[in-house]
Amino acid sequence: MRFILLALVALVLPAAAEDLSAKAWLESMSRALNQEQFKMSVIHLQADHIRPMVYLHGKVAGEEVAFLEHLNGPIKNAVRIGHTVTFIDHDQPAFSVNADRIQGLWPTVFAGNISDIESGYQFVLGGRSRIAGRPGQLIRFIPNDTHRYPLQVWLDMETFLPLRYELLTEEKELLEQIMVVELIVLEEPAPLLVEAVKQDWPPVISQLDRHDGQNWTFSWLPEGFRIVARDHHRLMGSQEPVEYVALTDGVANISVYVGRAGSIPMPDELLTRNGLGLVTEKVGNAEVVAVGRVPMATLSRIIRSLALDNPS
Repeated sequence: MRFILLALVALVLPAAAEDLSAKAWLESMSRALNQEQFKMSVIHLQADHIRPMVYLHGKVAGEEVAFLEHLNGPIKNAVRIGHTVTFIDHDQPAFSVNADRIQGLWPTVFAGNISDIESGYQFVLGGRSRIAGRPGQLIRFIPNDTHRYPLQVWLDMETFLPLRYELLTEEKELLEQIMVVELIVLEEPAPLLVEAVKQDWPPVISQLDRHDGQNWTFSWLPEGFRIVARDHHRLMGSQEPVEYVALTDGVANISVYVGRAGSIPMPDELLTRNGLGLVTEKVGNAEVVAVGRVPMATLSRIIRSLALDNPS
């Protein structure tokens, strides 16, 4: 009986959190991800892919430092010191880029300005559940349109740190899940983070010198989506260079590739096993591929809105 009572007490919110709105919970999560010092052991699930990871975050001499390690397979790590992220892979030299977050764990907006995604989502309080031995509060993200998928996140009631994240289709099918299996709050930065600051990391690589492709524009994007990067890629082993444009609303990420027609042999429409939608269409003399965890109708409409700003 005593054990049951303790378990019930653990699901009672702290007094300071009883009256918080869903948005206030999320704003507290953002502050926690930026300010708290912690270690998370995490499982990332996509279809039949299970990726265990460890994420460390802290402050060294007043500067944010973070480390993400993939525990299975070849070495694949990332270190962030301030606004610089260095990627360490087993088969290529380490390189650094300017970035405020390490990609590949929580959506970037979780540690950013929650108001930035209000045009795309409503925030709704859900129930409470126990995750990794800690009581968590559910917050649902309900899309304001049909151009993105719903998601939900459980926040630790004590620290406001995220404990579980799920991306769902409109039919409530699970596309992606990130679950904390152990959360340790630290009083001091982890020794690994302290050592990371002392290392000489590669200098930030300069952005590619671009002379073409910059005049591709979109006449329509879903509310809240914006262009965050432009680059050159080689798609799926092709030797033909393609123009790359990255879009995001802070939660959903979309990659758009533009190449010479006939140089990108791809299916017209595909939903991959990990929930990644892929659509390809011709725009003038170009073949355009859009990839992202959003409805395929959204990808198609984005492609059809693509045009040359000042075509020659």
